[in-house]
Amino acid sequence: MNKTLKIIAKDRQRTNVLRNGEQKTIAYLVQRVPTWLTSDGLTSIGFFGNILVASTFILGAFVNRYWLLLSLLGFIINWVGDSLDGRLAYYRNKPRRWYGFSLDITVDWIGTILIGLGYTIYAQGIWKYAGFLFVVLYGWEMITAQLRYKIGGQYSIDSGIFGPTEVRLLLGTIITVEVFIPGAIHYLASVACVFLVISNLIEARKLLKLANETDAQDRKAKEEELRSRQRENA
Repeated sequence: MNKTLKIIAKDRQRTNVLRNGEQKTIAYLVQRVPTWLTSDGLTSIGFFGNILVASTFILGAFVNRYWLLLSLLGFIINWVGDSLDGRLAYYRNKPRRWYGFSLDITVDWIGTILIGLGYTIYAQGIWKYAGFLFVVLYGWEMITAQLRYKIGGQYSIDSGIFGPTEVRLLLGTIITVEVFIPGAIHYLASVACVFLVISNLIEARKLLKLANETDAQDRKAKEEELRSRQRENA
């Protein structure tokens, strides 16, 4: 198990609060994925989970709000596909670092948009904007993660102690409360947006600090290179 944990965590830094249990679960599951199921197949499974979540909002709006409970299954499916796809590639020693990175970001973003769209169909009046705002804020978080990867060279999908898994649990909780307390989702979604604003501002500050330190290191390296050339020419 420890060897598998090292393999699946090779290119990724996790800071989310559930990381220990989550990583052990992923390490357990990647060893049991059928040989015929590929990383791209898992990505498709994860995307289907997002489609299912988005669909439950539509069903909740036009059929019955108890359909919203089906979103919990959607989040589980999405977690399985999204969490295992890249880790499976590393476990099987078939990583496609940049392809996987590009595909993962693209599919996650489309899935987030679909869920946000589903929410706007379900919500009433001005509350529709909470879904739009959530998509924007989650997109900001994704951009921050990519910039951190570009500047620092270490890919992290988490925003502090909050990662995609915690987001799924939060959304699942909000949706479940809505089923039994109609209208609660409007206020809880707004609170979630406020939380994301605060979290993104904190992570943006850390990103700018990292960028400033990297610039300083680059300047220092260039100055040392210039001095070395001057000594050689002296």
